Amino acid sequence: MQALAAVARTPQGEFTLETITIDGPKSGEVLVKVEAVGICHTDLAARDGALPVSLPAVFGHEGCGVVEAVGAGVTKVSPGDRVGITFASCGTCPSCLAEFPSYCHNFMHLNYDGVRVDGTGPLSGGDEAITGFFFGQSSFATYSLALERNVVKVPADLPAEIIAPIGCGIQTGAGAVMRSLACRAGSALLVAGAGSVGLAAVMAAVVRECATVIVVEPHASRRALALELGATHALDPADGPVAEQVRAIVPGGVDYAIDTSGIPAVIDGLVKSMTFHGTLGLIGVPANPEAALPLTVIETLVLGITVIGIIEGDSVPDEFIPELIDLFRAGRFPIDKLVSTFPFTKINDAVTAQHHGEVLKPVLVHE
Repeated sequence: MQALAAVARTPQGEFTLETITIDGPKSGEVLVKVEAVGICHTDLAARDGALPVSLPAVFGHEGCGVVEAVGAGVTKVSPGDRVGITFASCGTCPSCLAEFPSYCHNFMHLNYDGVRVDGTGPLSGGDEAITGFFFGQSSFATYSLALERNVVKVPADLPAEIIAPIGCGIQTGAGAVMRSLACRAGSALLVAGAGSVGLAAVMAAVVRECATVIVVEPHASRRALALELGATHALDPADGPVAEQVRAIVPGGVDYAIDTSGIPAVIDGLVKSMTFHGTLGLIGVPANPEAALPLTVIETLVLGITVIGIIEGDSVPDEFIPELIDLFRAGRFPIDKLVSTFPFTKINDAVTAQHHGEVLKPVLVHE
């Protein structure tokens, strides 16, 4: 069938709206009519060559829509079901069997290679192959071909723009606090960066009843929103060394710290803000793939610090996405305060607005 897609053809280039051909669902696959899709930094990083995805490609990995058709063997969903689409995992490797699907041994192939086991790809434009299956979905389009494992049945009565960003960014930030670090009630948490991932972490910290939630963020409007969402303190890094500012609030240091920036100098400030036996969670992807942790062996030994790399918040999407939806319904996780909607055809305007810091989480909606 045909679909309208936002195709990435050149690094740093604008997306072009093109009519493409998309396969019908084969065994284990699900065809989804997309209602909304979030724009995540990972989409742009892949377009710009930071991830191993061949161009031209259709990105998008925070889709929400209605199942149009299913392939042979699919029992999890049926045509007409509303679904959120998240990352892909195999379900059979040791990590998946241990309920850590974001560390799937086949993650790179399933989320970046854009082909099935038989080597075929689902997207084309005339005689030209187009990389699809990005994060098992490529949802920057009117239709998305996903896998049974990475669709999650969701309520039909919630706005699609609320459900879509849960699939990656929101579950990553929230999961970092609620799953990866499992922050305990009464503890102190420091979050570097008040983008959508960092603010999801703040909202999750409120759910976990952390006593002190400190956000470090250079943009005043984002600091203000962090406080509105439940942060107890919002610091401007321009006001002085972060560790000094943090220890003026929590003299002994914080129990947990989360980095969403991927910047070694920022991470160094977090380490120097931590108490003994604290835990540091790393979410941000560095611009330089060779970037190293600014953490000495002595610091590690003396502090007894634990460092955790976090992918997708260590979540099991079939369990965690419904949990976050329930929290949203209860008024305890206001995703709507992060989202700004754009018509799908205005994808380049949305990317520009995000780049300039005018919006936190742009979500494209189909009119």
